[in-house]
Amino acid sequence: MNHVVVVGAGLAGVRSVEALRGRGYEGGITLLGQERHRPYDRPPLSKAVLLGETDRTYVDVDLEAMEVDFRPGVAAKGLREGVVETTEGELPFDGLVIATGADPIRLPGDGPQHVLRTIDDALLLRATFVAGARVVVVGAGWIGAEVATAARRAGCAVTVVEAGRAPLAHAVAPEVGERIIPWYDGIDLRLGAMVSEVDEGGVRLTCGEFLDADVVVAGIGVRPAVEWLADADIDLHNGVVTDEHLRTSMPGVVAVGDCAAWWSRRYGRRLRVEHWDTALGAPEVAAAALLGQDEVYDPVPYFWSEQFGHMVQFAGDPQEARLLYRGEGEPKWTACWLTSDDRLAAILTVDRPRDLVQGRRIIEAGQHLDAALLADSQVPLRDCVV
Repeated sequence: MNHVVVVGAGLAGVRSVEALRGRGYEGGITLLGQERHRPYDRPPLSKAVLLGETDRTYVDVDLEAMEVDFRPGVAAKGLREGVVETTEGELPFDGLVIATGADPIRLPGDGPQHVLRTIDDALLLRATFVAGARVVVVGAGWIGAEVATAARRAGCAVTVVEAGRAPLAHAVAPEVGERIIPWYDGIDLRLGAMVSEVDEGGVRLTCGEFLDADVVVAGIGVRPAVEWLADADIDLHNGVVTDEHLRTSMPGVVAVGDCAAWWSRRYGRRLRVEHWDTALGAPEVAAAALLGQDEVYDPVPYFWSEQFGHMVQFAGDPQEARLLYRGEGEPKWTACWLTSDDRLAAILTVDRPRDLVQGRRIIEAGQHLDAALLADSQVPLRDCVV
């Protein structure tokens, strides 16, 4: 293999480059980045950048030292075996890493709206957060909550519109989301409400009510950025379809990050996880696949959020599991999902990082817990294993 092309210069793309070099690959590498920026990290955009704590989130990587041909401002337009079609012409390859990430979903309507996906999005949105500005955030998921946190801290009059019965209802569970409703103190939280369209000067709800706004932010999710592959002979279904080695249906091509829908042996189905931990870990397995090795990518999904002064962390898959709590009535608490045979399926922690670390290990090991002990927040999770 003489030349690898990596499409996408986010964290997943950069880590793919590092993994290839770390495994001894000495051939040519071309890294395409649709944006004109140096590679940067996205999680701080909705946290430190939006809060005004930093303007830059560059990934600490020396592409020149790794002899990488980095091409910022170049986008992929199409793919056929052995060739990527780009905005600057055709680019042949022996191996290809698809790391094009995801694009934010926008609300219907012709009125102005913001999304948060790039550093430019974050800086533009931050500039609108001035004291007294009327900000409507649509969606009370992870991104919506973090945007609302920054807007409230800036002194804006914030309204959050959420279709579910509670924040994080779709991301985790309505019962858990109901416990964080008090965090929205000082915010006009509209639950069970949907936006029909964004108009000039605000948003119209499906019930007919019009909410005046100086700033409208859509935080209703993302779609895998795979439109450029529409005519390619490669399997697509909710992203780029891969096996457990992150190989796609096209020879010599792997996919990583937000755009990859990989087969999980652990869960017996295909997963696509839009979080930093996936972009960090998957590239090692993808690089191994390109180099003819058969490593398996099968993590316990993990992500985190900083909102309203709380650190929220989540790991696992709560499907078909019952919910128990640690720290009932306490400001720091943990939600645990247990299977019918009392194995820990998933865990969400609020300001309890030790529970998260121990719980993630328990999930990975498939261990059983004593449900009675589990409810006592003073008992370490690891001591609940039976």
